[in-house]
Amino acid sequence: MPADYYEILGVERTATDQEIKSAYRRLALKFHPDRNPGNKEAEEKFKEAAEAYGILADSDKRQRYDAYGHAGVSGAGGAGFDPTIFADFGDILGDFFGFGDLFGRRARGGPRRGSDLRYNLELTFEEAAFGTETQIQIPRTQSCGSCKGSGSSPGTQPSTCPNCRGAGQVTYQQGFFSVARTCGRCRGAGKIVTSPCPTCEGQGVVPIERKLKVPIPPGVDTGSQLRITGEGEPGAAGGPPGDLYVVIGVQDHEFFHREGSDLHCEMPISFAQASLGGSVEVPTPGPEDEPAKLSIPEGTQTGTSFKLKNKGVPHLGHKGRGDLHVTVRVVVPTRLSSEQKRLIEQLAKTLPEDPAAQDKGRSVKSRLKDLLG
Repeated sequence: MPADYYEILGVERTATDQEIKSAYRRLALKFHPDRNPGNKEAEEKFKEAAEAYGILADSDKRQRYDAYGHAGVSGAGGAGFDPTIFADFGDILGDFFGFGDLFGRRARGGPRRGSDLRYNLELTFEEAAFGTETQIQIPRTQSCGSCKGSGSSPGTQPSTCPNCRGAGQVTYQQGFFSVARTCGRCRGAGKIVTSPCPTCEGQGVVPIERKLKVPIPPGVDTGSQLRITGEGEPGAAGGPPGDLYVVIGVQDHEFFHREGSDLHCEMPISFAQASLGGSVEVPTPGPEDEPAKLSIPEGTQTGTSFKLKNKGVPHLGHKGRGDLHVTVRVVVPTRLSSEQKRLIEQLAKTLPEDPAAQDKGRSVKSRLKDLLG
């Protein structure tokens, strides 16, 4: 009687697709012929695992198998080891054993997309918060104009690769099936350059410095990425170019501290302002913003925080702005005149010696409110 597919993979019948995939990958790597040359038992286990995965990874086949067992998946398109199953396993085994090239999954000498590029751009606080336009210079390559990207001298053509005979791949026997891998001599192109272009030295591309204007939207922050389509490396054999990713870094500000779209700052106030109340002007970050007036109630303590709505950084990709949180710090004078000392001494005689005594007349609820902010 054939072995149970769930038992072969070592999973429960309620296993998720991801659990089935992980179990198969573990067994495939363990029993792969490359790791067990000449081991027939390992080869059989490898086949069993592939067969089990081929059924359980397919929702329709799995449903029939759960209902009718092996009888439900026997016959055409049912159970039995099929080497072509590996054409769908690129995300499981990757290129670990060359499966990326198996059954021609990679185009042989055909157009290939160019590589993406990354550029680290440092902005000032204001540029990141309120947007700007900047110019950057990107070192990259472009298709050689002399040979039009072929790599061969004008008037000549690349010759067929003698190693793969133009196929771009070489095939060899691996265990019980054939594996095709990219030709190491022509790197999959199927052709080699025998008369290199003197301009690009046979590379097909030449280095350049490209200048780009990059619009910076308001609200970007450190780690934000801007994608500029088509500004990466050129593609091979007529393939499309890659993209350019501009990664943002933002300088610190001497007064404001940013948290998302909200800003925080510390504002010094005098002992008199804290005691008697008043108003102070708070700088605001926007280039067109006027300083904001902040009302200080009498008896304000150091560490008290006030919120100025819509005075923060614009929301990235959305309307509106964050808030500005202002924390006040009472500045105690360090140098006093004789008259100032005399007046403070007179004031001190009218105040409790223990500052905590000022809270005695307040309710517990009121004190907790101050404590918890």
